[in-house]
Parts: sequence; C-alpha cells; structure tokens
Amino acid sequence: MRPQSLDDYLGQDHLLGEDGVLRMAIARGRIPSFILWGPPGVGKTTLAGILAHTLQRPFFTLSAINSGVRDIRDTIQKADRQRFFDQPGPVLFIDEIHRFSKSQQDSLLGAVEKGIVTLIGATTENPGFEVIPALLSRCQVYTLAPLHKEQLIALVHKALREDDTLNKQDIVIEEYDALLAYSGGDARRLYNALEVVVQSGDANSPQRITNQIVTSQLQERIRMFDKGGDWHYDMASAMIKSIRGGDPHAAVYWMARMIEGGEDAKFIARRLVIAAAEDIGLANPNALLMATTAFQAVQAVGMPEGRIILSQAIIYLATSPKSNSAYLAIKDAQKLVRDSGDLPIPLHLRNAANQLMKTLDYGVGYLYPHDFPGNFTPQEYFPEELSGTVLYRPQQNPNEERSNQHMQRWWKDKTEK
Repeated sequence: MRPQSLDDYLGQDHLLGEDGVLRMAIARGRIPSFILWGPPGVGKTTLAGILAHTLQRPFFTLSAINSGVRDIRDTIQKADRQRFFDQPGPVLFIDEIHRFSKSQQDSLLGAVEKGIVTLIGATTENPGFEVIPALLSRCQVYTLAPLHKEQLIALVHKALREDDTLNKQDIVIEEYDALLAYSGGDARRLYNALEVVVQSGDANSPQRITNQIVTSQLQERIRMFDKGGDWHYDMASAMIKSIRGGDPHAAVYWMARMIEGGEDAKFIARRLVIAAAEDIGLANPNALLMATTAFQAVQAVGMPEGRIILSQAIIYLATSPKSNSAYLAIKDAQKLVRDSGDLPIPLHLRNAANQLMKTLDYGVGYLYPHDFPGNFTPQEYFPEELSGTVLYRPQQNPNEERSNQHMQRWWKDKTEK
C-alpha cells in the first residue's frame, strides 16, 4: 500500500500542495538537503523514495540503528562515483537520524557540503536536540503532521480496494471511530490494526467491522503494536500524566513498559527533564537538578543499569509537590509578546556600550538595586505600555509561598494575593 508517486501520497499539503515548498523544489528539479521531522507512520521514508524517483536520482538508504561510520563512508564513496559533471548528487536517506552519534553525523558533513549527496534524514525527535548544529545548519527542517480523519479513512478504502487479499473479501467498515483512535494518525498502525481485525474474521464470509469488534480484537493484540515502538508517544503520555498526578507506582509501570518495549533510555530521560520543569517547577527546584543529573548519568552508564537511575528519578518526581507556574508564566509572556508587538526598550534599561549611546541617554535613570537596603528598590522594568503586568503567579506550595512573601514585600502592586 506504500504510495509510488506524489499523486498517491496523502497528507502534508503544507509541503506538497500546489504552493508547497517541496512541490516547488521538485518542479525546479533541485531539492535541498533536509530533515523530515514527524511522528511514526506519516510517510517520511515513503516521501524520500518518491522524491528520489521523481527527480530520477540514485537513491541510497542507511538505517541509524545498524550503520556505522564505515558504512556511511562506503555509501558516500558509491554515491560520489555516480555523480556526473554538474548534475545534483544522489539522494542519501537516513532513517532515524537522531540515533546517529556525533561522530557518525560528523562523517556526513563533507559530502553534504560538497553536494556529493543530497541528504534526507527522518526523525521522530526534535532535530534541534538530536542533530549536531553543523549538520543542522546545512539542512532544511520540514515538519510532518499526523494524518487526519479523512486521510486515514481514504487509506482504509485504498487498502480494501487495492490490496490483493482484502479486495477478494466482502468487508464493510460500519464504524471508524475505534479504528482511527487506535491509529493515532499513524498510517502504518492503521494498516496493522485493520489487518488484525480482518484476520480475526472468516475470510469466506462477509465481515462487518464495528467499533466493538475493533476494540475487542485490538485489546487482545495490543502488545503486537507496542513491540514495534509505534505507541511510544502514548506510553510517554501515560508516564508523564502519572508523574503529574503524583502516582509513583503507575509512573514506574509505564516507564517499565517503555523499557521492555525497547524504548531509547535517553528519550525517557528527556521526558523526565521536561516534566521536572513543566509540572514540578518552582514547587521543588531540586527536581530539575535530579532529572538533569539522571539524564547525564544514563548517558554515562547506559542500559540496563540506567533503568535504576531512571526509576529513582521518576519516583522522586512523582512524589514531589507540583507547580506549573513557570510553564504558565512563559506561555502568558509569549502571548503578550505576540499581542503587543515589538515595544521599545525603556532607555534606563538599555546598555550604554559607547559614547554615542550615552549621549542618547541610554541607561540614564537606572537604579542599581545593590545600592539600596535589602538590595532592592522599585522601578519599572516593563515597557511603559505594559506597566503593572503580572505573569508569574506563585502557587500553593511551601517553596512558592515563601517566594510570594518576598514578592509582596517588594512588589505590592504586582503580586497575586
């Protein structure tokens, strides 16, 4: 069922629609090196193959799971031998590029820089964290979105119509909700689920697929999907929500499910760092130190011992007091910036780095807090239009209640009572 052309490819209209950046690049006959970032099953690998075929380029592929630096260099040498004059280089597709080490990514730099290959990387992880800056600066990053309901239904119809096995059976989908819910916007998981449900019935009799049938069949086979790692976002969500809800038992359970399913320990550790800042925050600032230290320790120790470090960290986070005040503050601050635009920086807050700036009154009127009792004196730090704005709202926990007492002494008019 894998699409063979752009016309068969569903989704990603922002890239492949009439005015999509990749569609226009293909029309020009040249595509840049780029990284496709998106969840599993949205067509990253398929898209790379289609682009190479459409442009009639040699196509090489490597998997970051089982390829080393030597494999990369051998592939680049083969690609270099297939270059002709000023023609664009062959396409080198690297699946799960986020799993490449720094040395492996370094080995790609020269080939990408010289145009020996056009690199297409695929990743489910944020490239800003997982791809080295030198390589990232030589690539565009295109984000792929999960498939929406109409596209997933179209994929089901395509399978029932074109699959050599399914099109010989009398199959009617009476209800789609459960099937689409299990897919989570992932085409591969959708087809896996459809296959399991159809195989559970009699191939020689008409099949009517309902939500109840889908649910009962997939619950029995749920580990089949977990094993492939397609559910790792759902598992991560369950783990984080257990931490947020203060249940260390469930948090450790979901983490164990992820470890047993082969999840990357660094992926788990990163989620703990995020949870420490987003959900625990200033109620227990040590939580972020614990999570960051756990991430570094897991990197140094590796698995299986790393699981003990992760267990200690997740229990600490789950049993900590919770506050999302820092998360809400930056969220509100960003909205304020978008709504209010680029307001001028008050002169007294500007840095008078040279004589010209001094003549323009940069820094004039600034009150140096350390010159005052208690190392504090009230003055305006916002642009005039935003004076009195409150963004940080301390929550009810011992740490932030102490902070709020300081704030009330300092900023009587800018403190949440």
